[in-house]
Amino acid sequence: MHRRFIVPSALAATLLLAIPAAAAPGTVGAPGIGDPYYPASGNGGYDVSHYDLRLKYQPRTDLLEGTATILATTTQELSRFNLDFGLDVSEVRVNGRKARFATSGDHELEVTPAEKLAKGRAVSVVVRYAGKPSELKINGWTAWARTPDGGVAAQEPDSAVWWYPSNDHPLDKATYDISVSVPDGTQAISNGVLQSQSSKLGWTRFNWRSDKPQATYLTTLAVGKFDITTDRTADGLLVLNAYSKDLGANAGAARASIERTTEVAEWLTEVFGPYPYNALGGYVPNVTSGFALETQTRPFYSPKQFANGANVSVVVHEIAHQWYGNSVSVDGWKDIWINEGFARYSQWLWSEKEGEGTAQELADFTYAQHPADAPFWQVKPGDPGPDNQFDIAVYDRGALALQALRYEVGDDTFFALLKGWPAEHAHANANVGDFVRYAERVSRKPLAALFDTWLYQPSRPTAPAAADAGLAEAALSARSAARVERPASWKKIAATNTVHDHGDHGHGERPDRGHAGHEHR
Repeated sequence: MHRRFIVPSALAATLLLAIPAAAAPGTVGAPGIGDPYYPASGNGGYDVSHYDLRLKYQPRTDLLEGTATILATTTQELSRFNLDFGLDVSEVRVNGRKARFATSGDHELEVTPAEKLAKGRAVSVVVRYAGKPSELKINGWTAWARTPDGGVAAQEPDSAVWWYPSNDHPLDKATYDISVSVPDGTQAISNGVLQSQSSKLGWTRFNWRSDKPQATYLTTLAVGKFDITTDRTADGLLVLNAYSKDLGANAGAARASIERTTEVAEWLTEVFGPYPYNALGGYVPNVTSGFALETQTRPFYSPKQFANGANVSVVVHEIAHQWYGNSVSVDGWKDIWINEGFARYSQWLWSEKEGEGTAQELADFTYAQHPADAPFWQVKPGDPGPDNQFDIAVYDRGALALQALRYEVGDDTFFALLKGWPAEHAHANANVGDFVRYAERVSRKPLAALFDTWLYQPSRPTAPAAADAGLAEAALSARSAARVERPASWKKIAATNTVHDHGDHGHGERPDRGHAGHEHR
């Protein structure tokens, strides 16, 4: 699920020009973290360690009131710094003292503390705010979806702006306490473990905790009336799933899919190593969108993902992201392949496990579906560009790259790589180049040419290169699409091509591409 709400270079330039001449050089935190795809995403000058969000939400009016306490450390001397946020702010305090604040651009909150902050200093920032998230539109769309009985925050690459102030980029991960008060009879679902809940004077407060580093776009909040099921994995990990009570005809298929989360997670621990968190689950709110998203520990699923029946493949995709994308997060959004290529390949491995087509057969069929002149081959998964960040090629061509790697290094080394990578970079960030170097080190083989062929060349790999990747002879012929048998799992996997297609429908989002499920065939 992916959306771009920032107009990259033009907005970044505007924000830089907005820095007052009176500010001492080098003491104003940058309005962006430095991501070339989204120059205004995130901020410079500090690193967040923890967010404490204390919220109150009224479903009937969509009014959200909040107090956010942000714990950070300065990485430079700061006379001013930015937060990414869009709702109305009433007060900001820095280290207990009132601070001046102003807004600029679409989502920049500029904070001027009472006194300059030294480099390396621990800082607390308290922001009091209120507003109606669904009324906040950035470039005509919103990441907040109203439902018949509440509201939901879930989007990629940005959603935090609609409900709490943050340093909104995966490079600055933090732990979270999220406390939400809602009318009695209504529930608040979020990430991590439900620490407690209590009721008073017609309101119920739910206290959630995420104790491992989490990117801002992976936080989620869902308020509504849910049926909740619980389970435990073989290792004793609590699994909590939630379903809106008004999912209609999709209710059964949704449950038949999400209730297999325990099974999927246990299998993925065999593939990727120990599960990286202390909570697991998923939720299906009554939204009109069609995407799914790997929100940390508790993925979001739109009911439309199950409109044609149960589909465990989408659960596999989103749970796989808990290792690839959540624990190991991108350095920058150009590195999206190390999220999506691996999550798609996990679906191929599930197909292999279920006897519905091997990963090699899926690779053969994928390659055969796209002739040499297809736009599919012009997208470079290793650096697709912001307009193609969630193109189907990032997923399918990205998975082809992994099958080529598997064929080159052999199963023993390949599956050691799949486990070793999330262990080596647990709860950190990495880029595509890091993975290439890691694979070369572990396999003791030169692999740069292989990755260049499958991830960076804007053309279909030639027959010799494809043969070197183990693709069947039938897949390489001029009439390959008609000659390669479609694996039984293909339809279910292709149905998830809209899983991250966040362009939906009724909330003002732009109709471009999305995420985990993604595109359209």
